[in-house]
Amino acid sequence: MAVKVLVVDDSGFFRRRVSEILSADPTIQVVGTATNGKEAIDQAIALKPDVITMDYEMPMMDGITAVRHIMQRCPTPVLMFSSLTHEGARVTLDALDAGAVDFLPKNFEDISRNPEKVKQMLCEKVHSISRSNRRSLFSTPAPAPVAAPAPTTSSFARPAPAPVARPAVAPARAPASSAHSPAPKRKAYKLVAIGTSTGGPVALQRVLTQLPANFPAPIVLVQHMPAAFTKAFAERLDKLCRISVKEAEDGDILRPGLALLAPGGKQMMVDGRGAVKILPGDERLNYKPCVDITFGSAAKSYSDKVLAVVLTGMGADGREGARLLKQGGSTIWAQDEASCVIYGMPMAIVKADLADAVYSLDDIGKHLAEACL
Repeated sequence: MAVKVLVVDDSGFFRRRVSEILSADPTIQVVGTATNGKEAIDQAIALKPDVITMDYEMPMMDGITAVRHIMQRCPTPVLMFSSLTHEGARVTLDALDAGAVDFLPKNFEDISRNPEKVKQMLCEKVHSISRSNRRSLFSTPAPAPVAAPAPTTSSFARPAPAPVARPAVAPARAPASSAHSPAPKRKAYKLVAIGTSTGGPVALQRVLTQLPANFPAPIVLVQHMPAAFTKAFAERLDKLCRISVKEAEDGDILRPGLALLAPGGKQMMVDGRGAVKILPGDERLNYKPCVDITFGSAAKSYSDKVLAVVLTGMGADGREGARLLKQGGSTIWAQDEASCVIYGMPMAIVKADLADAVYSLDDIGKHLAEACL
């Protein structure tokens, strides 16, 4: 059965071009178009598409507001189109926080110059997010305790001032069908390494906001994301979390309570002295940054003292790196299927029998705090 798509954009050219590209795939059917967020909500309710492609800057109602309404009224996987700028990154992260599943750069030149590449990328994204876990689209955080800062319109927004340097954030409710692996054993890990892709920005937010400011281990993060986005994403996480978060730079030193995010378009490795190496992105590799590269370097440098976590995402990046870590005696956790947006990367870990534990997304941060001495 064909994947039904609703195309939303205020640009007539872009609506037509996206519709043409998608319609050329016999397994995709464009069932409607909309020119603004309000029309998008009405069409989503009436047409019940499998996927919605959404621009963010539109008259009457912007894309982020439309995504929030759609997730409340008829949860549907949304693919956002974004500009590759710092502001575009900020808006895209807001859209993902509102419930969008994934994003693609909105580049008119690429559509003209590389139509086949754009067609392949767009159709692959549509097919992959059509299979996303709809339950994960409308999971909501638990109410904040009285002592916590007042909520804001976006959970990525800067928290209200509080007497402590980094405010506490309430954990979200765990899904009813969470995995029930035993509670983790405490160990003096030298490094926590987390890899993720589709659904990862929100998943990392859920995990990292549960960690205390005095978290005892250094953290490295690998999120499949363009170069223009990782700095903005690290800045947002840093504002929200009690630990520190920054985009990794060559020569950065690992230290407890600091999470280093691999820069987009490049590769991140760690060495036994606790230093980070940032290398150019190898064109032979599908992912830049690549979870396997970072995990593999951690296996070489820290043997059995690594706790690696694989979160939601397409494909199998992280599996081979996890295999090396496992061979050295390190510990591997995977996110459970019920809480994943895309159960690809964690599934690869589980199917390869590499997972020491499988946890719900909303249990992972809590267990990290419990596991690290």
